[in-house]
Amino acid sequence: MSETQVLESPATSDTDTGPEVFHYVRKAKIAESAVMGTMVEALCGEIFPVTKTPKPGSPVCPACKEIYDNVLSD
Repeated sequence: MSETQVLESPATSDTDTGPEVFHYVRKAKIAESAVMGTMVEALCGEIFPVTKTPKPGSPVCPACKEIYDNVLSD
């Protein structure tokens, strides 16, 4: 298993066209994106700047959740 850290609380993307969902992003990239405005890549492949912090119960991207769950089960 790799040592890639994944954020346990997802980050959001403003580029979604449907209801707002939050994406899982590598933990090390979140602060940099929030401060510098750099783009991050979610587990599902979507690329966006971190702009919001999720609240408990916020909807999570189904593709990110599936990837995250598969990594944990390996």
